[in-house]
Amino acid sequence: MSKINAIVALALDEDIGTGDVSASLLDDKIVSAQIIARESAVICGTQYAQMAFLLLDESIQIAWQLGDGDNIQAGQVLAILSGSSRAIISAERVALNFLQTLSAVATQTQYLVNKIAHTNAQLLDTRKTLPGLRLAQKQAVQCGGGVNHRMGLYDCVMLKENHIIAAGSITQAVQSAGRKYPDLPLIVEVETLPQLTEILDLINIDNCKRLNLLHVPIDRVLCDNFSMADLMRAVKLVNHNVPLEASGNINESTIVAVAETGIDYISTGSITKNIQAIDLSLRFI
Repeated sequence: MSKINAIVALALDEDIGTGDVSASLLDDKIVSAQIIARESAVICGTQYAQMAFLLLDESIQIAWQLGDGDNIQAGQVLAILSGSSRAIISAERVALNFLQTLSAVATQTQYLVNKIAHTNAQLLDTRKTLPGLRLAQKQAVQCGGGVNHRMGLYDCVMLKENHIIAAGSITQAVQSAGRKYPDLPLIVEVETLPQLTEILDLINIDNCKRLNLLHVPIDRVLCDNFSMADLMRAVKLVNHNVPLEASGNINESTIVAVAETGIDYISTGSITKNIQAIDLSLRFI
């Protein structure tokens, strides 16, 4: 069973349990239905919604009028369905939950991406996702024009403040990462300009040779909760020698100013956790 199947099956089991008692009151006949948008949005989650219907009755016919990443307007029909009345109504809420939540992520992502489109900054997501929906929400970010950060704790080494404290220093933490996981991307978080200077010393091959240190490529430096003035200083100090990411307290009112510092990436958990579900409805016709 694919990951999508497993996630949708779990959601259906959570909702239907031992059986949909309300749907059992209906004559089980072939009906037609529409999924309609009540507001404008960027659509995402069609695979999950489709699976919700098909896992209950694989004979249900679904004609999607738009696909993931497409923009929809209020009053527009997203999908036309035909099939068992009981199966359609039993899958309705689960299907809409996926569509409404994932479309909300895509919509908010596109909104912020458009705000910084005049800069070179790219918008990144984070690991602040709903449990069980990491893959789905990361896909939704892409639908909105954003870029995925690491998928989880397994595909990238990211050294944050507690890793650095436990290791003793940024240098020791980076050396450890380079020795144990030389083939994985490495991101290092810094909280001050002196820490950033330490990173610049580490990416200098000649300096590493002089200090008898392993030269460890650093893929990105995350400037956490820097003031706007310090972000501008960081961009100037680094001078394109390593990609810079800004994170911490970034929202729609601050993101433009952050992007205009010349930063390469901006990461925010708001696009996956501070979202309002898109208003969609399913109606028999």
